[in-house]
Amino acid sequence: MSKQILMVLAEDPFRDPEYFEPRKVLDAAGYQVMTTSTAKTAKGAEGAVVNVDLLLKDVKPQDYDAIVFIGGSGSYQYHDNKKAHELARYAAAPGKVLGAICAAVGTPANAGVLKGKKATSFSGVADMLKAGGAAYTGAGVTVDGNIVTADGPMSAKSFGEALIKAIK
Repeated sequence: MSKQILMVLAEDPFRDPEYFEPRKVLDAAGYQVMTTSTAKTAKGAEGAVVNVDLLLKDVKPQDYDAIVFIGGSGSYQYHDNKKAHELARYAAAPGKVLGAICAAVGTPANAGVLKGKKATSFSGVADMLKAGGAAYTGAGVTVDGNIVTADGPMSAKSFGEALIKAIK
């Protein structure tokens, strides 16, 4: 059975390349990728519109092998969202994979799952990572165990590739 991956998109806006680049890599690897947001459609900063597969409130984390938070200015909506924190904590557990890119790395940081971990993000949320106990690397992509983080759109493809390695 193929691995199930959940990508969490901001309602408006997410960063288009941070979703589409890793998604291409995950699709090419044969994984089943589902998308979720707080609305039935998510809007990208560059104009993309994604019809989501299910609403965030309906997500059952146990249905997924990996949960990936996609960045963009809209991703701040999840930094203090209880359901998003529940998903991050679930995905950080052994045997699962947690991914987050750009500003979305603030969500797992605030969920408490980056404490004692190396992580990277958009520099604008670096202080949030440090406050959450993470060792901020400032790298393009950082992998610490089953947690994969990335700094932004320029690392989106490498982020997708790092997710594949972590999921295998």
